[in-house]
Amino acid sequence: HRPTLQETEGRKTSDLVLLTKICSSVCPNQSCRFPPILSAFIMEDLATPLRCLSDFHNAEVFTDDNVESVTSVEQKKVEDSVQQVFRSYQENHRILEPTLQRQQHYSYLKRGLRYLSDAYECLDASRPWLCYWILHSLELLDETVPASIASDVCKFLARCQSPTGGFAGGPGQHAHLAPTYAAVNALCIIGTEEAYDVIDRPKLLDFLYSVKQPDGSFVMHVGGEVDVRSAYCAASVASLTNIITTTLFEGTPNWIIRCQNWEGGIGGVPGLEAHGGYTFCGMAAMVILQKEHMLDLKSLLHWVTSRQMRFEGGFQGRCNKLVDGCYSFWQAGLLPLLHRALFKEGDTTLSMTSWMFEQQALQEYILLCCQNPAGGLLDKPGKSRDFYHTCYCLSGLSIAQHFGGSEMHELILGNEENRLAPTHPVYNICPEKVAQAVQHFHQMSVTGKRETPSNTPNLS
Repeated sequence: HRPTLQETEGRKTSDLVLLTKICSSVCPNQSCRFPPILSAFIMEDLATPLRCLSDFHNAEVFTDDNVESVTSVEQKKVEDSVQQVFRSYQENHRILEPTLQRQQHYSYLKRGLRYLSDAYECLDASRPWLCYWILHSLELLDETVPASIASDVCKFLARCQSPTGGFAGGPGQHAHLAPTYAAVNALCIIGTEEAYDVIDRPKLLDFLYSVKQPDGSFVMHVGGEVDVRSAYCAASVASLTNIITTTLFEGTPNWIIRCQNWEGGIGGVPGLEAHGGYTFCGMAAMVILQKEHMLDLKSLLHWVTSRQMRFEGGFQGRCNKLVDGCYSFWQAGLLPLLHRALFKEGDTTLSMTSWMFEQQALQEYILLCCQNPAGGLLDKPGKSRDFYHTCYCLSGLSIAQHFGGSEMHELILGNEENRLAPTHPVYNICPEKVAQAVQHFHQMSVTGKRETPSNTPNLS
């Protein structure tokens, strides 16, 4: 009989009580809770058994059915590198309790707000993203950004705002929906009057209308490409800043459901392969617009749960692809949205204590395979750290730790220091920052040329 998680937790509690009594009777130092030897035993005994080191884990390796391909060879290489990480951890740690390198990540992120190496020159058109990735990572770590730095970020993002509305990837560039989403999220994370005042809401609404297409889709920028990311970016910023009107998203839900394909996931445009990032964007946009019931939710659930890798524990972005730390959020973040949508439909089979994926396995992959010892997180073993993967690995770790906003059903692998702040699964900023922004902007009405706002759903 393999004990359930509940049975294991009960055994740990009873063992701790027994050992406390033993210690009190044998230890002459009343100020010492446990003698050193027993303390080490207790820590080792209380550590959650790791799935990746269990007897059955090797049975989860990929099998190619004796038909070798380029992708099967690459999959085996990744599994070998992940296995080396797991074995090395086991060999070098007496107490098998993965640790979040909190201080190293904080130092890496703090430095990034003030200084970037020339390697980041290729992201010159993504500078609001760098602000968002770093600020969100810091809020997940529960680290406060000094007021002076927060003010500097506000001033910089104001320079990225286009005179015609929306935000660009950098000062003097053209407005684009992706950095608009990043800038608005970053400003909402800062959450000060200065931050909110940066956003020119009437011109933002004009920009959204300028990229809206007759079929309900959005282009990323004037004259740019159409894909489902743009619908999500538009819906996210419009709902946070309270500028949704009765016509802004007319036809958008119908366009998004055309992007859901036979696999169950959502592609970038109708007819394309299902992809984790696009699926999250499509589902989150439908949640914001209160139209998630229009999707084939059971088919989507089957697709996304099949993307968690059996051996690695992390998620892949598409069928037949490799694990990647960033999908810890793009895929795992779908599960709270699906849980909520199926609950609204009256599904009585839903768990009331956990999401519909292996939360511990994802935490093991992130904590053991995706941390750079010097700070920052990464795609997979052997890859370099960057702020993008730091943000989305930490976001996925947060999703895996928290269930439904209740501390009763948290699952924190390792010690309490590994605990991250919760993140909102629709906007991917902390829930209190969503509530604060919604409350602030709902006190205002749109003063632009368009009609008055429609009722914005309460997602705070």
